[in-house]
Amino acid sequence: MRRGEGPDLALLDIMFIIEHSQEGVECGETSYDHTVAGLGPAELFVISGMLIFAVLVVIGIAAVARAAARNRPPQIPRPLPDVPHDLRSRVRALTDDGRMIHAIKLIREETAMGLKDAKLTAEAIAAGRPVPAPVAHAVSPLAGTLAGRARELKASGRFEQAVHLVRGETGMGQSEATAFVSALEPEADTA
Repeated sequence: MRRGEGPDLALLDIMFIIEHSQEGVECGETSYDHTVAGLGPAELFVISGMLIFAVLVVIGIAAVARAAARNRPPQIPRPLPDVPHDLRSRVRALTDDGRMIHAIKLIREETAMGLKDAKLTAEAIAAGRPVPAPVAHAVSPLAGTLAGRARELKASGRFEQAVHLVRGETGMGQSEATAFVSALEPEADTA
C-alpha cells in the first residue's frame, strides 16, 4: 500500500508531519514549520531566560544607582580665597589681551586656587562680574571641623582615611593632603 491510500492514510500523514515538523517539511500544499527562526523549544527557553535575567540586572543596577544618589550628602560650595585688587587688574589686563590661560596661571600662583576655581575667577573678572566671597569673610558652620575630624582619624591610626577626607572636602592633591594631615598636632588636653 502506498502512502496516501487506504484507511490508515490520516494516521500515517499525521505521524510523518510530527516526525518532520522541526524541519519545516511540506506535506501536500501545507507547510508545517513549528519553529521560530529554526530554533527549537529548548533554545527558545534558554534565550528567553537570558533576556529576563538581563532585564533584572539592568533594573537592579538602576535601583542601586538611585539609592546611592539619595544617600549622597549635599555638596557645600567652598568659598574662594581673596583676590586682591592689584591681582584683579593684572588678570583683567591679561584677559583683555586674549591671554586667558596666563590669567588663570597667575591666579593659581598668587592664591593657590585649584584649576577650576581659578578659571571661574578669571572668567568672572574678565566679564566684570563680582568674584565670590573670600575665605576670610565667609562664615561657615563647618569651620574648623575638617581639621578636628582629620586629627581624630590620625590619632586613631587611620592616617590614609584622614588624607582621603581632606582630599574629598578640599580638592587638594595627594601630596598636599598628606602634608596637611602630617602637620596636624594632637589636641592638648584642657583638664
